[in-house]
Amino acid sequence: QVHLVESGGGLVQSGGSLRLSCAFSGFTLDYYSMGWFRQAPGKEREGVSYINSSDGRTYYADSVKGRFTISRDNAKNTVYLQMNNLKPEDTAYYYCAARPDSYYSGSSLPPRSDYHFWGRGTYVTVSS
Repeated sequence: QVHLVESGGGLVQSGGSLRLSCAFSGFTLDYYSMGWFRQAPGKEREGVSYINSSDGRTYYADSVKGRFTISRDNAKNTVYLQMNNLKPEDTAYYYCAARPDSYYSGSSLPPRSDYHFWGRGTYVTVSS
């Protein structure tokens, strides 16, 4: 069975940092790459970041470039999202997801429809 479990969300002041983790099982990074999405209240889910499992290439939404960093630990089957200089507009549920391909070479984040497996999310609140 496939499982993805996010953790690390919580309440932080504007300008603060959080590190989200996504522990997964049931598949490996040999065949899947990972992404992070977020969904704010009343808004659609949007892509935040993505990392190729084959070459480590990363992608970011313009709104988080320079502030967020995605990384992976293959030995621990875990993907991370380091979030720095957080802003109130970063408040949202954050989800990790698995895309069934080790490589992607597009010019922007892979579309949401590419992903097969999803976690249940962790909530991040950034207070002003």
